[in-house]
Amino acid sequence: MSRRIAIIEDEPAIRENLRDAFMRQGFEVQVFADRKEAQAALVSRLPDMAIIDVGLGAEPDGGFELCRWLRERAPVLPILMLSARDSEIDIVSGLRLGADDYITKNVSLPHLLARVTALFRRVDANAQPHAQGEQLVRGPLRLDVPRFEASWRDQPVELTVTEFWMLHALARHPGHVKDRDALMRDANLVVDDQTVTSYVKRIRRKFETIDPSFDAIETVYGLGYRFVERA
Repeated sequence: MSRRIAIIEDEPAIRENLRDAFMRQGFEVQVFADRKEAQAALVSRLPDMAIIDVGLGAEPDGGFELCRWLRERAPVLPILMLSARDSEIDIVSGLRLGADDYITKNVSLPHLLARVTALFRRVDANAQPHAQGEQLVRGPLRLDVPRFEASWRDQPVELTVTEFWMLHALARHPGHVKDRDALMRDANLVVDDQTVTSYVKRIRRKFETIDPSFDAIETVYGLGYRFVERA
C-alpha cells in the first residue's frame, strides 16, 4: 500500500510541482491550498505525512497553526515544514510546535525526497520487531523504543519522532562526542547543521521544563554534542 502525503501549500505552481514529484515516486498525494481546507479534510482521516508551508494565503502563520493542530491529534505523525522563511525564529517556532523537520524552499527535489524518506525510515524503524522490548536507561533517562516514550526522573517528556531518535543516538553511548554528521547518521537524519542545533536546543528545553538543572546533553564546542550520564 502506498503512503499518503498531504501537501499544504498556497502557491499553485509549487503545490502542483510537489504533487507531481511525489506521485512519480509512488506516493499517494493530497494537496490543499489553505489551513481550513486541510483541516476539514484531515479531521476524518490523517495522512502518513504532512508537508506544510508556514504562510498560507491570508494567514501568515497558518502553517504553524496547522502543525499544532495535527500534532495534538497525532503525536508521532511525521510533519515537515517547507517554507521560504529561513530565520532561526521561524525554524525554532516550527520545531517547538512539533514539526519533525524544517526545510527552506530553495532545497532541491532530490534533497527534499531524501528528507521525506529519512522521516519514513525512522517511523518504520520504530515498528520493527527487533525494537520490541527495547529500553534504554541512562541514569534518570528512560527511553522506551516500542512505545516511543521518554521520561526523566519518572516524569514523561513529549518528544517528536526526530527528537526521540536524536536523543536515542546520543544516549546510546554516554560520553562519546558526536559531530553533526555522526549524529545525523546515527539518528537516521538528513538535515542541515542549523536544524540539528535547533533540535538539540528544543530537546534541552523540554527536559529543563521538568528539571531546571538538566545538563545531560553537553555541547563540545567545535566538535559536537555528547550525553553525560547523571545520577
